[in-house]
Amino acid sequence: MTNLGAFLAGCAAVGIALTGVAAVSGAKSPATAHFDEITVGRINVEEPDGTRRLVISNRTQFPGDFFKGKETPRPDRKGNAGMLFINDEGTEDGGLIFSGGETLDGHIDAGLSLTFDRFRQDQSLQLTHEDDERGSTSAVVINDSPFYKDSSMDDLHEFAAHAAGLPMAQRQAYWQRLRDEGRLLRNRIYLGTTDERSASLTLKDAQGRPRMELLVSAQGKPEIRMLDEAGKVVKVVTTDP
Repeated sequence: MTNLGAFLAGCAAVGIALTGVAAVSGAKSPATAHFDEITVGRINVEEPDGTRRLVISNRTQFPGDFFKGKETPRPDRKGNAGMLFINDEGTEDGGLIFSGGETLDGHIDAGLSLTFDRFRQDQSLQLTHEDDERGSTSAVVINDSPFYKDSSMDDLHEFAAHAAGLPMAQRQAYWQRLRDEGRLLRNRIYLGTTDERSASLTLKDAQGRPRMELLVSAQGKPEIRMLDEAGKVVKVVTTDP
């Protein structure tokens, strides 16, 4: 074969190889796939139009929060792994976060929170667990969250920024005024354990004030407490004679 013939034959071979590579690289991924095991740092579940619906992530790649498809940084979440739930419009509406470990000075710091949010608002239902060397608490928490048109998540950021600029003596009154106006989340029901190892059910009024408590102490003593608007116990029902 002449040098020219060899050159042309080589060009043809390279062209065939490149065509094969292009065909492979341009091929669509299969609609379904099966794996025995997969190891990833983060999984984004999306609709066909690109709307993100679920994020499962390790701690390092954990996302911020989402509002109408736009992600906003949340540096305070970088210590947790878990998942975020995202609704039809691309807005976060709950999630599961968890962490746990021992600090350099030997302290235990562990916790878990599974939450479900009101539309365009904060958490309305929460399953929570906190654990350290002093003890642990676990609870179901039910909250009243304001309607998003009455108090948006942007409003909450503005409230926090304004409160940070107030003298310490005025901050509590400022937050209380917002609660009285219905601008903030208010806890209504707490069912769980306490730091004193009691089992507790606390029922609160629409302003978030405790009005009835059902308690069983670590020693097994049952008790029902009724409270007035100021939080003063006005009646106690026990098994004591």
